Amino acid sequence: MSTADNAPSILRQKDPEVAAWLQREDKRQATTLTLIASENHCSAAVREASASRITDKYAEGYPAKRYYGGCEVADGVEELARQRAMQLFAGAEDANVQPHSGTTANLSALLALAGAGGRIVGMMLKAGGHLSHGHDKSHTGMVFQAKQYGVDGTGRIDLDEVRKVCKEHQPKVLIAGGSSYARNIDYAAFAAIAKEVGALLLADIAHPAGLIAAGVIPGPVGIADVVTMTTHKTLRGPRGGMILAKKEIAKQINSSVFPGSQGGPLVQQIAAKAVAFGEALRPEFKAYQQKVKANAAFLAERLLAAGLDLVTGGTDNHIVLVDLRKTDVTGAQVEERALAAGLSVNKNAVPGDPRPPMVTSGLRLGTAAVTTRGFGRDQIATIADVIVGLVRGGDPERHRATIQGLCEAFPLPS
Repeated sequence: MSTADNAPSILRQKDPEVAAWLQREDKRQATTLTLIASENHCSAAVREASASRITDKYAEGYPAKRYYGGCEVADGVEELARQRAMQLFAGAEDANVQPHSGTTANLSALLALAGAGGRIVGMMLKAGGHLSHGHDKSHTGMVFQAKQYGVDGTGRIDLDEVRKVCKEHQPKVLIAGGSSYARNIDYAAFAAIAKEVGALLLADIAHPAGLIAAGVIPGPVGIADVVTMTTHKTLRGPRGGMILAKKEIAKQINSSVFPGSQGGPLVQQIAAKAVAFGEALRPEFKAYQQKVKANAAFLAERLLAAGLDLVTGGTDNHIVLVDLRKTDVTGAQVEERALAAGLSVNKNAVPGDPRPPMVTSGLRLGTAAVTTRGFGRDQIATIADVIVGLVRGGDPERHRATIQGLCEAFPLPS
């Protein structure tokens, strides 16, 4: 049962205006299929933890080293989250579960490792990178001396270019990872390049974290000096961030998070992270991640068979990036049509995109959320057919009943 339908009889009485907005969101999620790669549906247990009374507790500092009294429970919750995180990501030597987001995690880690004004190298946003990897509109592009690498003609990371940029720029930190990159990353090759130029390696696994935790795709733990991530997306936890670090730099990382970048942590979110990590340690989580990956591969296969172009020609993870440049539509137009049909997707730049960010020539799709609802090959085939129809100018209303039927047959998890 949803939050707005269940608990908030109190909220409806005390603040019906906010309750109405939350009820609208419950309805939106229930009647829309989420294909946004950065979104998922967390469990009721995760939501319960994030709405618990521990939200009232201020707990600046770290377990057993707080600046406030009465933090015994906060200490226990945070330490549990840390230990579960290190168990989940085998080989991790330290875990900081306090970052409020993936961007906060990246900024904190980069400040710790490169220092203000230090040199960093990351992936171009249009090539599949993230704003927080040194883009000029991000603080990471303002605080640091940032250079960026791209992809080759197939849309895959160009390791020769990575090496060239690093040799020219001599960064203190090399970043591996992206936000719309559908292929596995060769972390060992990145580590070798970092070593050549005397840099530290930061791996941002915000998107594939759940797949990596489950051992479904290769990961960077034990290879990279620092690993950052979000705890939602494929990890299926609450909105938030996390940093894994090698022991010798853990103190620098922790000081950069607090007091460097944040004040008191959101203890309720840390509790929810602990719940999500516990869920991810169960055998069924691996089966879920295997299905996420299989669904993405099948979605890519169906779209290719229908004649659509995909960046890199396929996927290794949960992301499918559609290149619309050979069609007569933009990413923004397809996003709008999809929403009218009951699909939540996002327009996205593709490598070499000539269009502005609010228009784009691409469409980023992800299978994590619909797999949480229970989708398999038959449902993915239907979704692929709808997307192809929308790209080719089909009336969204023609597809609305199909999408609603899927929403009813595969309701949100309780």
